[in-house]
Amino acid sequence: MSVPLDRLYNFLSNICNRNDLLIYRFFPHGSKKLEHLVTLTLNTHSWFHNITSHNMIFHDQEPLQYDFYNNEDFLTNLQKRKRLWRAESESALRCHADVFYKMLTPTHIRSKIHFPINANDQVLLCHSEKNSSELERYEQNNFIGVYYWSHALIARDWFRHARLDPVLVVNFEQITKDFLIYNRAWASTREYRLTFIEILLNQNLHTVCKVTFNDTDSGNHYADHKFTNVKLAIARKDIENYIGPTDASASASADYNNTDYATTAIEVVLETLFDDSRNHLTEKSLRPIACGRPFILAATPNSLQYLRDYGFETFHGLIDESYDTISDPRERLCAIANEMQRINLLSPDSKQKLWQQLYTISTRNKQLFFSDQWHNDVVSEFKKNFDSSIQRVTATNKYWNKIKRLVPDYHDDLICDADELEQFNDWLSSRQS
Repeated sequence: MSVPLDRLYNFLSNICNRNDLLIYRFFPHGSKKLEHLVTLTLNTHSWFHNITSHNMIFHDQEPLQYDFYNNEDFLTNLQKRKRLWRAESESALRCHADVFYKMLTPTHIRSKIHFPINANDQVLLCHSEKNSSELERYEQNNFIGVYYWSHALIARDWFRHARLDPVLVVNFEQITKDFLIYNRAWASTREYRLTFIEILLNQNLHTVCKVTFNDTDSGNHYADHKFTNVKLAIARKDIENYIGPTDASASASADYNNTDYATTAIEVVLETLFDDSRNHLTEKSLRPIACGRPFILAATPNSLQYLRDYGFETFHGLIDESYDTISDPRERLCAIANEMQRINLLSPDSKQKLWQQLYTISTRNKQLFFSDQWHNDVVSEFKKNFDSSIQRVTATNKYWNKIKRLVPDYHDDLICDADELEQFNDWLSSRQS
């Protein structure tokens, strides 16, 4: 995405207020390629500063996926790097390279930081998901999680103009469709969107929706898609005959279409994660809130509670939100479609009354979203979690000691000079005392 996320990361770096913190993020933003995991700012620090500093990797834009990479990926990336340490000679570098590679490859994305062989036993991993088994896997392998809702801060930036946009002033007479659905991509974790589209077609609900659909994603046609969850598999091969394509780009969710919101009543938000146990809500869930619109949330179970925990109201009593507690993904989709059908079949007068009640709640949500207090609460949560996590980092120098065990003729001066080594040993003693 072509968005100024570095502005956010620099802001959070300043919130941390530590000189001994080196921050890494994926750049270009949205990428997950190892070669794109780089420092936020140019690293010109001394050897001592690098070896003793804390390292924090921001993996907050996409859901964590520990097995996305394999050891071969890490080994290849390590071999591309000219130097992982300071060596007195190229021959010394070549002599120990295989040992270094062997030790660093299993350290996962730690191997991407400038000085993976440093004093700290763990690397901080900044993420945006709760109830995460993927985070547990990282933490079992020398990472410590730092949770914050990154998309909350991002959405306030991306959708800032919605606060005063005159087109978003509520006018029920402009509404031409009951539901707004954005459905650009359906590959990977989004395969449930194919199932949902089929359910809508089977119930003829697409006629009351403003919705688009692409018949290909990542170069594959939906008819050839191999479902990870076979329970979500579809039978229809004619979707494109009923729903037209979208021309939206991958960065479309970083913006909002005020005409879409002015002419539809309720957005059905199709989140990145659905068939999963984690809660990972993106800017998609916050866009209708920023635009002052009601929504139905197609996400992982208990995602509505996630929103309530941040102070937002949902629409229980007006919309049947029991779908949010259903664990089976197909059943959850059917429950959402059934509630859409119920709303669709209301009389015009009943719909008008429903809209008025829903939009009263949506107006309060919008006010909260753009309030300074809500922004400060999200930032305070980040700072609290960062402070707590960094206190958990230990410094036993185990990586350096492991190299010494692996290489009997290894010498400290292959990495640093005598003065730096003395400074480091003094620091390590004070840290461990």
